[in-house]
Amino acid sequence: MKHVGAFKKGVVTIMKKVSPGFIYFFGALGGLLFGYDTGVISGAILFIQKQMSLGSWEQGWVVSGVLLGAMIGSVVIGPSSDRYGRRKLLLLSSLIFVVGGLGCAFAHNFIALVLFRIILGLAVGAASSMIPTYLAELSPAAKRGTVSALFQLMVMTGIFLAYVVNWGFENLYTGWRWMLGLAALPAAIMFFGGLFLPESPRYLVKIGRDADARAILMNINNNDTAAVDTDMAKINEQVHMQNGGLKELFGTMVRPSLVAAIGLTIFQQVMGCNTVLYYAPTIFTDVGFGVNAALLAHIGIGIFNVIVTAIAMALMDKVDRKKMLIFGGLGMGISLFVMSFGMHFSGGSRAAAIICVLAMTIYIAFFSATWGPVMWVMLGEIFPLNIRGLGNSFGSLVNWTANLIVSLTFPALLDFFGTGSLFIGYGVLCFLGIWFVHAKVFETRGRSLEDIEQMLRDQAPDENPAAVHAPVK
Repeated sequence: MKHVGAFKKGVVTIMKKVSPGFIYFFGALGGLLFGYDTGVISGAILFIQKQMSLGSWEQGWVVSGVLLGAMIGSVVIGPSSDRYGRRKLLLLSSLIFVVGGLGCAFAHNFIALVLFRIILGLAVGAASSMIPTYLAELSPAAKRGTVSALFQLMVMTGIFLAYVVNWGFENLYTGWRWMLGLAALPAAIMFFGGLFLPESPRYLVKIGRDADARAILMNINNNDTAAVDTDMAKINEQVHMQNGGLKELFGTMVRPSLVAAIGLTIFQQVMGCNTVLYYAPTIFTDVGFGVNAALLAHIGIGIFNVIVTAIAMALMDKVDRKKMLIFGGLGMGISLFVMSFGMHFSGGSRAAAIICVLAMTIYIAFFSATWGPVMWVMLGEIFPLNIRGLGNSFGSLVNWTANLIVSLTFPALLDFFGTGSLFIGYGVLCFLGIWFVHAKVFETRGRSLEDIEQMLRDQAPDENPAAVHAPVK
């Protein structure tokens, strides 16, 4: 028993002293799995469709099984991080990623494939609801936007790797099984790296481990005692509050955060982003590209996405979040209109097909630089501590629900409206998203999480603080 205790103590010491770069990399690695597992199906579905003789709705379910699982994962696993800590749930998610990836690789029929895609989605949903919170709570206010945007960079890197794998296994009959199964490798790496990740300082204070929380804050703040003292004082003021439930989530104080979260998560999906990411090869083949050319073009888009997202990370703490969202919505809307025009004429014109591909690339670039990272960054910032896990999970649930509806209906809508008309509707929604951001979203850049919470309290003077923030007894 002494040896076990000494081992645990040694692991805790390593977790306190591990470099911030290590923390942020492995903390965000779930984003790479998120991106890979949602992006790999875009190429794999071209081969699954033929080998399993799938119709439009069956294709939609294979693609969207992950999204259904993500809805469940964000509801069931995400809120548990308030009770059991962020780190433990991240480790659990990595194991689910392994099981889901291997299960998809060995699925023998349509039902089994959809089932394991749903299991995989459990981990995707958990990661999407926990990782932005974990990164936000383990980064100084001045760097929080950049660190939190690392999640989206990982997502885009995962999507890019999926495109490369799709192309690499294109000529192998069972290649789609390798495409889906290789997700287990980074999931295993995430698990072993996660063993050395520290817990969120806010959660540690909440369970009475103030000394451990201070040690971790000293590490991520480069031993800035004044900054750590300020953080600890604010955390102690707010952390010993009873965990809130749905009543608090829908209460007066949290309403501005809730409205912003619902709007941002829905608009991110109905602007059409994931239909383009998931079905880009299908769209390429529809406008006249061969399968190999479509997958190669997809790789080019993936590289461009990673570069643009990296640039967005550098700007995240220099440009207001709202300005980035408005600018991105404008660029996405215009690109979708041009893409629709190109699709309409692509059947008889190579030039129109090229215009379509360029417009699609520009559209994805605007998304990757703005709505992709900014939505997840803000979702990890805007909720008070006592319902942060619940709030993030609720936002993730809304996001995945919208994602599921858009992705599941896309093949059928594409058959009905055709490539020349469908994306016009998504373009109109981009401009509605601009109005929403201007009217309903509050700025968070440069504010500490505690300052954001205080702002919400100040704006709701009629809320009974004792009811919402009753101390833990």
